[in-house]
Amino acid sequence: RFAPELHTEHGLSLDDAIEAVLAGFEAGSHGTELTMRAICSAMRHMDNSLQVAQAAVRWRDEGVVAFDIAGPEDGYPPDDHILAFQYCQRENFHITVHAGEAYGPRSIWKAVQFCGAERLGHGIRIIEDMQHDEHGEPELSRLAHFLRDRRIPLEVCPTSNVNTGVVDRVEDHPIAELVDLHFRVTVNTDNRLMSGVTMTSEMMALVDAFGYGWDRLRWLTVNGMKSSFLPFRERLQLIEQVIKPRFAPLEAWGTEPPV
Repeated sequence: RFAPELHTEHGLSLDDAIEAVLAGFEAGSHGTELTMRAICSAMRHMDNSLQVAQAAVRWRDEGVVAFDIAGPEDGYPPDDHILAFQYCQRENFHITVHAGEAYGPRSIWKAVQFCGAERLGHGIRIIEDMQHDEHGEPELSRLAHFLRDRRIPLEVCPTSNVNTGVVDRVEDHPIAELVDLHFRVTVNTDNRLMSGVTMTSEMMALVDAFGYGWDRLRWLTVNGMKSSFLPFRERLQLIEQVIKPRFAPLEAWGTEPPV
């Protein structure tokens, strides 16, 4: 996931930037089992979102699979870019939206109901739209029910949320409750350059914080592939031929991830 418009200061066009990234994917994955696709993000505080969406669609057959809005959430609601989202919907092009990190449930509602988000970048503040009864049992709002019932994936980034002050520690992160409530939770790194993390370190942070075993890590990994914007058969193939076979010996040995 990257923002092509942030790579145009020295003469590159949006298409040049996208082409360069896709060429890097091809070079980096050559001779490996890696499957790499791109999501093009527009910056919500800028006014090029329609042009970015159009460029993303132009490269859909070369490896761009979705359009996204990123950047500062508070003060820049996703529906400010409604023309870009409507364009993607008309083109049958996938949409994910950063929402529910720096701003609350209303941002999530707009992303889903106005902009057609199929996935939510972060989305963790849906937890604020729930109440707990006298026994401590959660009572979901209509919006929370909608996200869970529709299996709208939450692209959760625990370490990034600590770095940006959304939570104080990974141990305080709502991911554990969202997992227990059976939301479609996925684990992600967010901006690796800023956070200095890998997928391995993110998974290990969850092991340290919540005691997750191989079965839970596999569940989260499969969730990620189920939620990807690859065609259905390709998703199934990667789940059955890559993800599950890699986890099977770990689970069979009965060992837990190191802490």
